[in-house]
Amino acid sequence: MLEPDPKVVRELLTRYATLRIAQAERYSPVAARELEDVSYTLCVMTGTPGIRDAIARADALLARKSVPAGRTARTEGESGLSLAV
Repeated sequence: MLEPDPKVVRELLTRYATLRIAQAERYSPVAARELEDVSYTLCVMTGTPGIRDAIARADALLARKSVPAGRTARTEGESGLSLAV
């Protein structure tokens, strides 16, 4: 399977989180549709059947791509917490 561009994955995760927060604060049919689209795109890009798996896989991809060789996330100051909701 091809790996998605980390920049695109990061942008989708950010958009997903923003839309989830917006929906929690005030429901909007337009935002709900966009949230469905972003969720679907994340699932397709990560090859997963559901958004929780997609977020977990996206987190793993970004963790692998953002830590220089020879270093761990802990040495880079990362908390190790997932963005999964």
